[in-house]
Amino acid sequence: MPKLSVIIPLYNKGFIITKTLASVFAQTFTDFEIIIIDDGSTDNSVEKVKQFNDTRIQLFQQKNQGAATARNLGIEKANCELIAFLDADDYWFPNHLAILIELQEKYINCGIYASRYLTKIASNKTITNSFKNSISDDFEGIIPDFFEASLINRVATSSSILVPKTILLQNNGFNKEVTSGQDLELWTKIGITHTVAISNQITAIYNFELPNSLSKTSFAKKKLMDFKQFSEAEKQNLSLKNFLDIYRLEYALQFRIAGDLEKSNFYLKDITSEIPFKTKVLLFMPSFILRFLLKTKHLLKKYGVEFSVYH
Repeated sequence: MPKLSVIIPLYNKGFIITKTLASVFAQTFTDFEIIIIDDGSTDNSVEKVKQFNDTRIQLFQQKNQGAATARNLGIEKANCELIAFLDADDYWFPNHLAILIELQEKYINCGIYASRYLTKIASNKTITNSFKNSISDDFEGIIPDFFEASLINRVATSSSILVPKTILLQNNGFNKEVTSGQDLELWTKIGITHTVAISNQITAIYNFELPNSLSKTSFAKKKLMDFKQFSEAEKQNLSLKNFLDIYRLEYALQFRIAGDLEKSNFYLKDITSEIPFKTKVLLFMPSFILRFLLKTKHLLKKYGVEFSVYH
């Protein structure tokens, strides 16, 4: 039996899955299996995967049910206790798995093992994701305050972590009822109850992808996680409260953009953290101006200009 399972959910990524898989096969650590769950792709994704003649690949296909269900099936099919996730449009540097295995062997019994990662925001532009002051760029080890460290950039992203299968099962895997932010929900649940270790090495690239649609209804159709599940934990952990308030604020602004003031106010009412002045200004703007500003932000990102209104 191999040391770890690599789980890749796949949906209409035929244009890039070859490059993603090539980064897996380039790993210096080679004792792994690859579980690919095709979530009802309608392009040539499956054909691209089948071009790889490697016995470590196991390909499973299902009707389109979303990333959460695809990842959960991958967890079910995984034969190993250690699981590394990789989105079908992200990449690993050759030392990624080796670094995570080394981290797991040095810091046992953690819930999440994370590497540093870059974010690709344009075809010729990547940015380094620094963390809150509690985590220096050269820090390796168990993070003193996981949620405080994640206030600017999230420590745990789906393509940069290793998680024991038993912990994933204890938390019932990914919430299939949530269509946006299932990974945020699961990593938060694990971070509340377990320690998190981080490497000081950058080993992954998150490929930022613009939303397919900027229409009024695109965000309104999403099913988001229920923050109430964390209410008791937030009372005991101010860093967790501040961390979740960032996403309450994000959801509130997105519903403002969609023109749904009721849902926007639903998320705003539970925010106790300080809201940045620039975000307060945006919350008073009409939705048509917000949509214009969002399109402008996405256009700037294509040219490598990145900024946040939540910090």
